[in-house]
Amino acid sequence: MRQALVIGVDMAKKDFTVSSRVEAAELALGKFVNEASGYRTLQAQLDKQCEAHGLTQIHLIIEATGGYEAALVAYAYEQQWLVSMPNPKQVRDWAKGVGYRVKTDRVDARLLAHYGVERHPPVRPQLALEVSELDSLLKRRLDLEQALQKEQTRLSELTGRPGIAPKVQESLQQVIEALTKALTELQQAIDELCQAHEPFRVNLARLLALPGVGPKVVLPLLVKLLQWQSLTSGEGDAKGLTAFVGLDPQPYESGSSVRKQPGISKMGDNEIRRLLYMGALGGIRGTNPLHSFYHSLVGRGKAKKVALVAAARKILVWAWTIFSRQLDWNPDFHQIGA
Repeated sequence: MRQALVIGVDMAKKDFTVSSRVEAAELALGKFVNEASGYRTLQAQLDKQCEAHGLTQIHLIIEATGGYEAALVAYAYEQQWLVSMPNPKQVRDWAKGVGYRVKTDRVDARLLAHYGVERHPPVRPQLALEVSELDSLLKRRLDLEQALQKEQTRLSELTGRPGIAPKVQESLQQVIEALTKALTELQQAIDELCQAHEPFRVNLARLLALPGVGPKVVLPLLVKLLQWQSLTSGEGDAKGLTAFVGLDPQPYESGSSVRKQPGISKMGDNEIRRLLYMGALGGIRGTNPLHSFYHSLVGRGKAKKVALVAAARKILVWAWTIFSRQLDWNPDFHQIGA
């Protein structure tokens, strides 16, 4: 990759802090408002820096912050900047190794710019609009489902309890009805989006044939596969995907005597890991290759939870294989290198 002006951005809801770096030369650019005027002000400063250093490319290094970064990232793509969104844990581990101890907005921006120059994190291609839209709809659906569950639990706990004002239960019931209606409307939007795009329809049908993949799992799984395909420009493999999701095995050994129970890295999306685990829990109950795989591990002495995690990983690997090769599932699939 040709040399670029690397900028590290520490993002907050209302503003963001920026630091730039060209090789060893760094410059704190200050705070900017998290809206269009702030992006334009930043662009003007970056243009001056690029001209001073004879550069034509800007490389943005930013961590995901629950959506606060979305508008700036969209602006970056419009300006044809390179965009990298490294895993926060990897950045923090690296920072400790090179001596960063203080944590402030300014230091975090400087750290990200430094990390970008030293570690060359992979560039993240822009996702197709329909994939981003589906991802946002699914995240909102999850928010509403969690809120609805909490309100239903509260109502159940208060029903029949003495000393509770009738208005409290009435309020809870109103909120439950509103959340239920909002979820119905959101699900309709998800269904319409999936129907409008043939690749969604084709891939959903293929993925639903896998053991352990049901209606709750299939859409978040498809989004994760599409994200990995985009991130790797279609060149990614199943091993990389399991690390991306955080289901890669993580043994713990030190010297000849220290041994701890091996686990997984947990460095990716915890929601897709949870869904795959629950999918594995249901999938092993049928008569299918996942059932056979799980019981072969248990038969060899693996703990049931360890075997379930392995089954979740197997679902992910199978899903990537049929998605990337555009294959249909068949009962003997596990015997052809999946």
